[in-house]
Amino acid sequence: MEVTTIQVKRRNLKLLDVLKKKMKAKSYDEVLASLLSEKLGIEENMFGVDRGKISKFTEEDRLEDRD
Repeated sequence: MEVTTIQVKRRNLKLLDVLKKKMKAKSYDEVLASLLSEKLGIEENMFGVDRGKISKFTEEDRLEDRD
């Protein structure tokens, strides 16, 4: 995975450090990913995201009979 460096003010670094400890996160990246997912409304773990939104396949869903 590619990594990069970003500049943040010391105050923001301290706030990130507080959140990291509070969330028991392993890295600042984990903290940022969580905050961004929450703010943007994106699920961090997509497993089960469609539960209740999809239905079972029926014979009508088949496009063709396979031999």
